[in-house]
Amino acid sequence: MLDNYGRRINYLRVSVTNLCNLRCSYCMPTGGVKKKEHRDILRLEDIENIVKAAVRLGIDKVRITGGEPLVRKGIVQLIENLARIDGLKDLSLTTNGILLKKYARDLKKAGLNRVNISIDSLDRMKYRKITRCGNLDDVLEGIKIAKDAGLTPIKLNTVLVGGFNDDEIEDFVNLTLEDDIEVRFIELMPLGETRSWPESSFVSNETVLEKVPILIPLPFKGHGTVARMYTLPNGKGKVGLISPLSSHFCNYCNRIRVTPDGKLKSCLHSNQEIDLLNAHPDELYKLIFEGIKSKPTKHNIGIKDTTLVYRNMNEIGG
Repeated sequence: MLDNYGRRINYLRVSVTNLCNLRCSYCMPTGGVKKKEHRDILRLEDIENIVKAAVRLGIDKVRITGGEPLVRKGIVQLIENLARIDGLKDLSLTTNGILLKKYARDLKKAGLNRVNISIDSLDRMKYRKITRCGNLDDVLEGIKIAKDAGLTPIKLNTVLVGGFNDDEIEDFVNLTLEDDIEVRFIELMPLGETRSWPESSFVSNETVLEKVPILIPLPFKGHGTVARMYTLPNGKGKVGLISPLSSHFCNYCNRIRVTPDGKLKSCLHSNQEIDLLNAHPDELYKLIFEGIKSKPTKHNIGIKDTTLVYRNMNEIGG
């Protein structure tokens, strides 16, 4: 389906929970978040109905997110049910990796194609600091087990934070030298918790190219591409730069999102939402259609007097 600006919208990201087993400082308040009442979040049956309606509208790619999706009870069964939907070509999941050692094999067996793993430092102390409680070794073990299970290609998502992990850029890039993985640097965005962070925290992805000038650009794939891709000379993997601030990709955006409380967001950086919670399955097609048609031409981050998104990322979905 095309939106009002001629973009083909074929990608749906569904957040199944706002809860997480980490407390990343750019994503969650220090004290965590209050667990929502069961009636205030989408049931697994609701998620399945939303995906079915979206597939009827041309969505063929779905990513399950959170919070941390693997803390949601019934997640493996949900993946199995979604994988059976005719017309769905790609089913993936974004996770912090902590629970992958427990779930990776079951997820693959259920029909999950691949995983993106969020990891913002390769230093154990720094990882614990930014996550406020995480153990880096759990993530590294989860990455290995996910790879062994066939949840590939593995993509590592690294949010670049000035003064925190910008000194690890070379270390992350070098992971792609001998391993067929994709390391993706994502610019920190002024959402929720980060709205009051100092300007020095927001680092352009051009810093990656400055620190690793030997990176070789790869051909741009066009529609739906959010990352500019590079590779090291003779590298087995790839490096992606996702730059929503310094070089937004709105012209190529092909996605819509559904929050755990059932709100359809056609743009991550907009407060405009359509309520899908408790909608009858017959209504979902129309509501999602309206959401796609209301998708803005671009976000307004960086424009003076813009109203920033009030939700934290854990409330929206990664």
